Amino acid sequence: MQLKIATAAVMIAAFSLPAFAADEFYVVQDVKTKKCTVVDKKPMDTSTTVVSPSGTIYKSRTEAESGMKTVKVCTSN
Repeated sequence: MQLKIATAAVMIAAFSLPAFAADEFYVVQDVKTKKCTVVDKKPMDTSTTVVSPSGTIYKSRTEAESGMKTVKVCTSN
C-alpha cells in the first residue's frame, strides 16, 4: 500500500513540476553581439547579462517580449 502511495506521489510531482518551472522569463543581452533575447532560465554564465529594469522577472514570454521593447540597450541597436 505504501509503495502505491509513494509511486502516485512521484507521478504527480513529475507531471506538475514542468508547469511550475517555466513561469520565469528574463530579458538578456549577449555580451559579444549586444543582441537581446528572452530566456526562460536565469543566465549563470558571463556570456549574457540580464538587462531588464532592476532585474525584472516576467511571468510570461509575451510579457518579457513587450518589456524588451522598453529596455534602452535593446532598442538602441
